[in-house]
Order: sequence, then structure tokens, then C-alpha cells
Amino acid sequence: MSGERIHASYWLETGDDPRRAAEVIAGEQSSGTFLALAAETPALKARSGARVEQLEIIDTSDQPSLPGGMPSKRYTRCRLELSWPLENLGPSLPNLIATIAGNLFELRQVSGLRITDLRLPPAFAAAYAGPAFGIAGTRALAGVPAGPLIGTIIKPSVGLNPAETAAQVRQLLAGGIDFIKDDELQADGPHCPFEERVRAVMAVVNAAADKLGRKPMVAFNLTGDLDQMRRRHDLVQQLGGTCVMVSLNAVGLVGLTELRRHAQLPIHGHRAGWGWLSRCPALGWDYAPWQQIQRLAGADHLHVNGLANKFSEPDDSVIAAARAVLQPLFERAAMAAMPVFSSGQTGLQAPGTYAALGTADLIHAAGGGIFGHPGGIAAGVTAFRQAWAAAMAGTPLQDHAREHAELREALGFW
Repeated sequence: MSGERIHASYWLETGDDPRRAAEVIAGEQSSGTFLALAAETPALKARSGARVEQLEIIDTSDQPSLPGGMPSKRYTRCRLELSWPLENLGPSLPNLIATIAGNLFELRQVSGLRITDLRLPPAFAAAYAGPAFGIAGTRALAGVPAGPLIGTIIKPSVGLNPAETAAQVRQLLAGGIDFIKDDELQADGPHCPFEERVRAVMAVVNAAADKLGRKPMVAFNLTGDLDQMRRRHDLVQQLGGTCVMVSLNAVGLVGLTELRRHAQLPIHGHRAGWGWLSRCPALGWDYAPWQQIQRLAGADHLHVNGLANKFSEPDDSVIAAARAVLQPLFERAAMAAMPVFSSGQTGLQAPGTYAALGTADLIHAAGGGIFGHPGGIAAGVTAFRQAWAAAMAGTPLQDHAREHAELREALGFW
């Protein structure tokens, strides 16, 4: 651990002198405070202080991006890289968050700040196991050795009872679906209790698996308190389930880490709430550093939005997020996770997704794009799969549709 350092990069906007602002941030997030103290000796600062590794001025503005900062006639925008000695905190993800994303956002010198990159020393890989299943394990459990996992979300998101949910799953299985997930809003309410829902759904899935020769994966949302999540995981496993889902921002790093230590099933990580961390370009996180932390904590699947999605995220950001999720950590291929494309998706996005990413190591989930098919749910699954077959073969969808009726019908409503 001696000599190892944590590196974080930022987009910084400041009304102060940029070098002085960078030093204030470094001090605030390590050994310094707003006054010079006798106890912060040069030796202590050299040992424990954060260092400004890089400061590159980009441009300036006459208006601050965020309110409440230092009044100024000019606000300078910079690329900033800081580093910290690992000895300050040890390989601890919660304390890493406090260090790289703590009080620095509130400083008066800061009128904009966004975390853009993160490089961690190998001690974190020794302390955190990362994904237990990842891409290879997910494919093995779902029985899908190649191509994307064609997936969907139970719709309506909430309102169905356990029997109605199971009936919907039965129709999806009849169409050959690979992956089904609870919506993040479906938890353990009295109208659709978790245990009753899992029992009803898994009875259908287990029966279908005998006929299919494989078991489609269902990600049950077990988000809750730690003991609740452990109990819910164990029930899913006991009933033959092969995946659990958790809302990452809701349970936090400790929740995900403890679930990973307990779990014997893949963890489907939903990023609900990502907008509050990312939507303002002058505040928050880029996805690449954020997902790295979630992967280390144990997420096997990570949502990345989707092309031409219903939200505000542009396509280039979606693809960058997916590439980040697929990138090995610490040069370990097993540390790669499976990106999950969702949000207003249909087969129309299959060609662009495959062309941009260059791989089908992903889950592509469509809700309305499957359920709205005029031929029914099973036809919707088939059409979605046909779109992906065309995409991977480099065949235009319209050409492929001439020989595939389900896709031909789907193109009319997609």
C-alpha cells in the first residue's frame, strides 16, 4: 500500500485563480482546512496531503455555471487531476466517495465541478471482488452463448398482482425471451408482495425451462434493507431463480457490497436516480468513474440507457457508458460487466447499437417495443430478435423483414 495513490480527474470552473482554487480543493479533501494550522507540518502535508497533478485551462466565461460561489468578473474552466495517498483511507469505497466527491462541490471557489475519470491502485481489486458472474456467467445461466440477451420489463411497471405478472411472463417465455426484469418501482407492496410474485413467476419459469432446455433469467427487484435483501435473495435462489436486481443509488455502496458478499446469483444494477448525479454538465459525475465503483462493489449488469431513448441523454454518451462497463478493470477480463440498454427501445435501435459498440455482449430490453406488437407479446419478442439478427448480419431491417413477418409487422408500429 505504501506509495500507492488514488487519481481523480475533474472539469473545474472557478472564479478564483485556478491554481489557488486547485490547492484549496486539494487541502479541503486531505490535510488542510480554511486556516493554516501548526499541526499541518510540511512533513505531514508531504505524507498525507492531496497533490495537484495536472491543471489545464480550457476557456473562460463571464457567468458562473452554479450559484453561490465567489463573485468574479471571469470564471476559468479547467481540467484538473488530483491524487491522494492510499494510506489516507485504505481501499474503502465509501471513504473513497467522501474523498473524491465530498465537500469540494460546496467550496466558494467552485462554480462548477464534475468528476470525469478515476484511477485506483490495485489494492482496491484485492479488497473488492467485483462482479461474481459478469458476461460469461450471465450467458451460462441464461443459456445464451452468443448474441444479445433479448430482454424486457414487466409492464405496466406496477399494478399487476402476482398471478397477472406470472401470466405475462408465460407469454414472454412463449416468445423465447432471454431476460425479464421487474421495474425498479415494483418492490414488495401489498398488491404484489415480493414472495408471492417470486413464487408465481418461478413456477412458470421452471415449467418453461424443461421445455426450452434453458432457463430464461428473471431479475427480481429485492431493493430494501440489508436483511430484507438477503432474505429475498435466498428465496429467489431457493425457488430456482438466476438473478436479482437492486437500485444502486437507493441502497448505496454498503448495501451493494454486502449483497455481493452474500449473493450466489448475478446482481442486476439499476441506476435509477442517475440524472441527479449527471444531468447538469457543470456538476456531478461522468458515468465512467461512477460505474467503475459500482462494478468493484459487485454489480454484474449495469444500465446505460439506450440509443434514441426517452430521456435526455445523447447517443454518444450512451455508447461511451456501455464501452466503460465493458472495459476490464485492473486488466482483469472478469471485471467487465454486462451493459443493459433500455428506455424507449425497439428493434430500430439494434443496428445502431451493434454498429457503435462492435459487440453483442449486452442485454437489450424493450417494454412497449415488445408488448405493443400487433401480433401479441410472443411476436414482439420474435421481431426484436429478428432485428438483432439483421443487425449482426449487416442486413438492413427492411430487407430482413421481407422474409420475417413478425419484423415486418413490427416496423409498422416501431
